Amino acid sequence: MRSLLLEFCLHLIAKFQKKRTSANTIQWIKLWRIYMGYKHIEVKQVAGFIGAEISKVDLSRPLNDDEVKEIRKALLKWKVVFFRGQNIDHAAQVEFTSRFGEVTFAHPLGEPEPVPGFPQIKPVDRRLYEKQYGFRTGGPWHTDVTAAINPPAASILRAVNVPSFGGDTQWSNLVAAYEGLSAPLRALADTLKAEHRFNGSGYLPRNSKFAERIAVNPLVSIYPVVRVHPETGERALFINPGFTSHIVDVSSQESKLLLELFFNQITKPAYTPVSVGTTVISPSGTTVPPCI
Repeated sequence: MRSLLLEFCLHLIAKFQKKRTSANTIQWIKLWRIYMGYKHIEVKQVAGFIGAEISKVDLSRPLNDDEVKEIRKALLKWKVVFFRGQNIDHAAQVEFTSRFGEVTFAHPLGEPEPVPGFPQIKPVDRRLYEKQYGFRTGGPWHTDVTAAINPPAASILRAVNVPSFGGDTQWSNLVAAYEGLSAPLRALADTLKAEHRFNGSGYLPRNSKFAERIAVNPLVSIYPVVRVHPETGERALFINPGFTSHIVDVSSQESKLLLELFFNQITKPAYTPVSVGTTVISPSGTTVPPCI
């Protein structure tokens, strides 16, 4: 009853101030609706700036619309959500992913060894990388495939073989990173654009087999350094060491210094929790497809 009353009051406020409401008030109303309670799932915060565990939901069975809405609500608030103790296969993962949007192929460059029957699934195994490309890597900090003109809204990682130690994956809250900048730096970031391409930071050898794979389809895109989320109105830093090559319309030295500042900001420990052995849905940070 309290939630319905609050929603009714917010509706009246929005209607009364339809033409006069400030952008901040509109964003506050959006965020309030997102942050209201849950009836169909249980959500437990796991870190200060990012991350929550979701329980009382079984991903191996079809979810109803109310469960999907509340999972999406938790994702919008906490940026990355974790599901522990789940037992799902490839088909169930793709089905779960499809409830949040159109499922993409595993990777825009294609997969050398695609999963039979599941082109949306990308196996993440350092031994497989070593076999294919001659080296092992977990990759630098990245937001998935931002070199694409339409990068995925989110990624889902399912842990299958979990080591007894190590294997940690980290995520970063890029909204908190933006808000943590001083006002003058936020104002500067709002005006900048950056180029994104595969191996943008040059962490992979230029003569590697992976570099040859990139050369076949050299995707390149330019995006604002700060992007506004269409549902929450939140502003987030949209750059990452894995794909961002440089800031455009500034000198190479200025670009290097600006990216170093922003990369240091988005990887601060306060914004970057760790998780092992979970099924995860996340819109940012180090994540793996299937993507939506």
